[in-house]
Amino acid sequence: MQFKEPADNIKELYLKEGEIVVDLGAGSGWYTREASRRVGSSGKVYALDVQKELVETLKNRIRDEGLGNVECVWANIELRGGTKLADKLVDASIVANVLFQIEDKVGFAREIARIMKPGGRVMIVDWTGDGAGAGPKGDHVVNESSARRLFEETGFSYDKSFDPGTHHYGIIMKRI
Repeated sequence: MQFKEPADNIKELYLKEGEIVVDLGAGSGWYTREASRRVGSSGKVYALDVQKELVETLKNRIRDEGLGNVECVWANIELRGGTKLADKLVDASIVANVLFQIEDKVGFAREIARIMKPGGRVMIVDWTGDGAGAGPKGDHVVNESSARRLFEETGFSYDKSFDPGTHHYGIIMKRI
């Protein structure tokens, strides 16, 4: 099984110094930390997760690594306003291995649309469900075409697909 490093995948977002990024379902913060390095001290990264333990663990890791441009937030990302972020605040969003866990996928995509600036980019990386033993199975899998359609129906346009590594797909969507 060959997974790509977050640093390889996050290149697809073309993050710039000073941008505002949100990592939705940040978990252990692999993408958060890489985004932090790319946007620099003039940028900001919001690391959101619904699991309070993960948020606290990530806060400690971020502090220990001296990443002062990261704010870890406990949030229910499926609810309107659940991210606790302002409208049209965010330049780029990271949705990595999260879609298959979301119950209200439309609510989730609408919340991302609310917080994104026009032209903002969303990187979606999720499991293909190819049955190789890793990742979600059956109805929990959100395949690439379903993910693309979900975001197109909630105010985004398709930009490109990319290879994020074995058993995953990757797409970039742009806020209209």
